Amino acid sequence: MKKTWLAAAAAVFLTCSSASFAQWAVFDAANFSQNLLTAARELQQIDNQIQQLQNQAQMLVNQGRNLTGLDYSALSRLQATLASTNQLIAQAQGLSFNVAQSQAAFNRLYPSSYGAGTSRAQMVQDAQTRWQTSVQALQTATQMQSQAAQNLLSDQSVLSGLVTRSQGAVGALQASQATNQLLALIARQAIQAQQLAVSQDRAMALDQARAAADEAQAAQVRARFIGRGLQYTPQPVGFYGN
Repeated sequence: MKKTWLAAAAAVFLTCSSASFAQWAVFDAANFSQNLLTAARELQQIDNQIQQLQNQAQMLVNQGRNLTGLDYSALSRLQATLASTNQLIAQAQGLSFNVAQSQAAFNRLYPSSYGAGTSRAQMVQDAQTRWQTSVQALQTATQMQSQAAQNLLSDQSVLSGLVTRSQGAVGALQASQATNQLLALIARQAIQAQQLAVSQDRAMALDQARAAADEAQAAQVRARFIGRGLQYTPQPVGFYGN
């Protein structure tokens, strides 16, 4: 009887143990590792896509900055300073800067020689006109120098503004526009330097021409004073019948 109970208990134990083992899940380490690697790769791809989108967004921002124009223009100030020197040349008195007009006036006022038929009054009038023309040319050169000095103050302000905006440019367009305006400033200064040199050279040339014409006039005056007949030859003079 006792053996029968023991046998029955053993059978029940074996039956319960088999059922319990059948319910346990089996863990596949290789499959788990593969799934983990796949998830990591997909996560890396997503991160790469996000980075690409961020780069594209930054590129669009940079393109927008490169297309941003410069909110500063010095063109009107440069044109105003250039117009001031042009006005002085246009208002210059005396011998004109026009080629045809100046050539005709020069030939009349600065002859290489005076003919015998030229009146004294005409020579005096020409001398006065030449002197007045030289003074007016020197006055124009002096005015050009004064105007150039005033323009330098304006140029300093323009240069400071353009350099500041060039250094603070947010894109290629702003930097390029600032550079173009700096080049325009340099060109205006070069034009002004040429105008100043022309006025100074003109004054010097007229003064030299006046000196040459005065010499020609003096030669004619001496010729008239001496005369063209026989020169006086001293002769011995006798007194009291000797």
